[in-house]
Amino acid sequence: MERASPPPFRAARRRWLAGAGGLALAAALGGCQPPLPPLRIGSLVFPGYELLFLAREAGWLDPAQVRLIELRSNTDTLRALASGQLEGAQLTLDEVLLGRARGIRLRIVHVLDISDGADAVIARPGLRQPGQLRGRRIGVEDSAGGVILLDALLKAQRLRVEDVVKVPMTLDRSVEMLTSGAVDAVVTAEPWASRLEAQGAVRVFDSRAIPGRIVDVLALRAEVLAARAPAVQHLVDAHTRAWWLWGREPAPDQLPARLMAPRLQVPAAQVPALFRGLRLPARDEVRAMLAPDGQISRTAGELLALMAERGMPTSPWQWDDTVDARFVSAPWGPPA
Repeated sequence: MERASPPPFRAARRRWLAGAGGLALAAALGGCQPPLPPLRIGSLVFPGYELLFLAREAGWLDPAQVRLIELRSNTDTLRALASGQLEGAQLTLDEVLLGRARGIRLRIVHVLDISDGADAVIARPGLRQPGQLRGRRIGVEDSAGGVILLDALLKAQRLRVEDVVKVPMTLDRSVEMLTSGAVDAVVTAEPWASRLEAQGAVRVFDSRAIPGRIVDVLALRAEVLAARAPAVQHLVDAHTRAWWLWGREPAPDQLPARLMAPRLQVPAAQVPALFRGLRLPARDEVRAMLAPDGQISRTAGELLALMAERGMPTSPWQWDDTVDARFVSAPWGPPA
């Protein structure tokens, strides 16, 4: 006996069910995954952090993969990292150590710059010698970075912390705090240091006295590195391309200075001067710095000792849990 064919509507239903099952299987296998959101990278206005913004303006930073978030201070950046509002940030090495001590699992993937005068103690006119700061009010951000420079100045003058009056502030208030008379000096950085000097304030100490101690790095959450490696590689490569462009065209009338001037809030002609206090390492040098026995490990040990001495929270340095050098070890090429 021949088996009767199913009614047309039953055959159609079977075809629909088969198709739906295939779609469900494809979705389960990842064929219909929604696109991942861009990595949110925190940053404040600082010349050493500007190359990522230059990469964005040059079109080398894909907004679908990375979004740069501008904040007022690195204190705000650490808060945003702690609350899960950022996947990574441009920070000083000591701030990464502070964040890790507070439970944020940050890993360093790149070295951005080494301060060689960009961080400074700027005093009001009339205070021309660092020894004159005894008993004075000094504005300083409540972070490890401010502590490092102030501590170095005090030790050089054989002063104690109790010999000055620390006034909490954020870097972006440097000009306001000093010019208003709220403080006698500020622990600050570029571009605020140059603005204050242009108004007659005096540089009494800077990071040239502590070479290699203040280092800026790019750090991301450990879980992000595991889940979003291609986006992190894109981020590191974009920074390297911007470093290449700035080294190739550093003159004030060339494109990089013109692109960076609006964010740094200075004319393009003044942009190169803001970088004079920074050393921007090449990618090969960065790899050496991030090695287990490299400069980052040595500097981290010194910073942790200082932080502990000043009663700041610390956690032990573990290179394999704090550094991920694979992204600066990957090959890259200048843009075509």
